[in-house]
Amino acid sequence: MVRRHAARHPGRRIVALMTLFAALTLAAAPSDAAPDSRPLKLVAFGDSLTAGYRLPADAAFPAVLERALKSRGRAVAIANAGVSGDTTTGGLDRLDWSIPDDTSGVILELGANDMLRGTDPAVTRKALDAMIARLKARGIPVLLAGMRAPPNLGPDYVARFDAIYPDLAKRHDLVLYPFFVESIVGDRSAHLEDGLHPNVKGVESIVAGILPTVETFLDRLNPR
Repeated sequence: MVRRHAARHPGRRIVALMTLFAALTLAAAPSDAAPDSRPLKLVAFGDSLTAGYRLPADAAFPAVLERALKSRGRAVAIANAGVSGDTTTGGLDRLDWSIPDDTSGVILELGANDMLRGTDPAVTRKALDAMIARLKARGIPVLLAGMRAPPNLGPDYVARFDAIYPDLAKRHDLVLYPFFVESIVGDRSAHLEDGLHPNVKGVESIVAGILPTVETFLDRLNPR
């Protein structure tokens, strides 16, 4: 009797199987409502100020910034592509192989060594402009971390050098942090013995200063 009844209503069995299949498919599929937990991959590309000159790796700028962002609920992974002593020309030479294709964004911090060497600001401007253009061509956004020249280099040099970063930020529509070391200028307790490089306290101060700008940059990359 049961077999005859089932044979008379094959549609019921088909409907049941289709319902079961649909339920299993929905259970296996990822939910569109679930937040994307994959971290944004940033690269901090710079000189010794980024590299963490004479500091442990976990005390360098990229590592400290990554921890600060994670503490604020930001899913990020920041690679340290800083090279002590690097100039903007040197950065341009190594840019392509230093920045992976899956990079979500770059924090570009270069120019301090150009300034310390008295490099013609036109050379610095050209190299930074070329780096930004190359990254934009690859679809990689840039946060530009600026530098300023000290008064002892003369008013003409200071005016030409200091204009580089705001000019490039405006031209390329970049998020700009005008002066990377602003929070530690004049604070000896935030520097190593050489008076140039930040110590652990100095890096933490730099991160605290730039953090709101980095969050603005992240919101541009991945709006909440």
